[in-house]
Amino acid sequence: MTAFEQARESMDSEASLPSRLLYVFLKGVAKIAFFLYFRVYAKNSNALPKNGRVIVAPTHRSNLDVPLISATCRRKLFFLAKGSLFVTKFWAWALPGMGGIPLDRSSKADKSALNASLNALRQGKALTVFPEGERKSGPTIFPILDGAVWLAAKAESPILPVAIGGSEKAMPKGKFFPHPRRVVILYGEMIPPPKPVEGEKRVSRSALKEYSDSLHAILQGLFDEAQTIARS
Repeated sequence: MTAFEQARESMDSEASLPSRLLYVFLKGVAKIAFFLYFRVYAKNSNALPKNGRVIVAPTHRSNLDVPLISATCRRKLFFLAKGSLFVTKFWAWALPGMGGIPLDRSSKADKSALNASLNALRQGKALTVFPEGERKSGPTIFPILDGAVWLAAKAESPILPVAIGGSEKAMPKGKFFPHPRRVVILYGEMIPPPKPVEGEKRVSRSALKEYSDSLHAILQGLFDEAQTIARS
């Protein structure tokens, strides 16, 4: 059995105590390092509730985004992590303790990862989902994919939009070492989950599309503000 397969099998169980302690240690170190190196500034971070299910929906312009937001937020975040990160036994053991949910990108509909995401939300956890999908580039928010909105409707979970300004300049695509640039993490306000109209069991496609468009507009406004602050 490969390290990735072992990580997939452990998705529904509690991460080991040593891996959770490693997470606490690394979070503390990263928080100090990011503050000193990137002058990280988090605005309105209290918008993230201390408990309860929530989908944290950040912009995504750099490989720094996950560790940046994980290190500076007020609670542990769970996130989908590409399967290539689980190729060794160490990371297959450590990443689940850090909130990593292994994702098989070779599958168009990775049902195991989707089920693990739903279970995390139904257990009252905070799940990070990038609404634009994979890492993008530039100041414009790309079309919102179905994932975050579908999960919000299915798990009846609110979405918290988050913009990360400056991370692309700190570590753009193709770079493997970050530059000391200012990074701003701007939390928006909680958006209630989409709900079906009275008498219906599911949220209509048109309602999901309207919700997605609204999330897109909110993220664009937050991203513009975060980038402006990061440049100041």
